[in-house]
Amino acid sequence: MEISSIIGAIVIGIVIGVLGRLVVPGRQRIGVVLTIIVGIVAALLGSAIAAAFGVADTKGPDWIEWFIQIALAAVGVAALDRARARR
Repeated sequence: MEISSIIGAIVIGIVIGVLGRLVVPGRQRIGVVLTIIVGIVAALLGSAIAAAFGVADTKGPDWIEWFIQIALAAVGVAALDRARARR
């Protein structure tokens, strides 16, 4: 994996994490670092899922891939928020 790929994954992860956090209603009790980590994981998993379904590379914007990534990030943020709330 090249350094540009790692930096790209981090930047995309930040965007995906923030968008996923905006989708979840209410106040979340997780920090910025956890949001970024959730976003990076969601971006990587979402890309893999989109590639498995054959919708990762299209002629235009990859809206389906973005939707999958944001949905995964929202689920991750909500799960971490509930885990934090139980403490």
